[in-house]
Amino acid sequence: MTTAPPTPPDTDAVAFVAALRRLKAWSGLSYRRLEHRATEAGHTLPYSTAATMLGRDSLPREELVAAFVAACGVRGEEAEAWLDARVAIACGPPAEPTPTPTPGSRRSSWPRRRTFAMAVALATALLGGVSAAGAFSDDVEVEQTGTSLRQPRS
Repeated sequence: MTTAPPTPPDTDAVAFVAALRRLKAWSGLSYRRLEHRATEAGHTLPYSTAATMLGRDSLPREELVAAFVAACGVRGEEAEAWLDARVAIACGPPAEPTPTPTPGSRRSSWPRRRTFAMAVALATALLGGVSAAGAFSDDVEVEQTGTSLRQPRS
């Protein structure tokens, strides 16, 4: 291990796993030896799990990446870079802010206002219907039982 270890890409899962394969090749360790070195570093990494992880193109779990990188001999900031890259891929790129229309622009806030007005009208209709249904059912219940909800005076 005279050269520096490969660096992690933060583009996609396929590139990330390919870089993990390069890291294993860089370490020169077998899957069984990786398992032992992970255990020595305080991690759990069964050799079969490591082999399966490198045989797929899906993003491995964070704890597997931490164990694998430690087993390969990567420590400190370089190990953190692998975990940061994994998180960046898992979370995706940051969302672009939506530009707010300027007063002179052609974009109108009318669709937003209309949607809000429709939501308010629907909520009012539903709540009004529930209230009316409750009022009518109370009247029917009182008529059927012939009782009142008030307590008799003593």
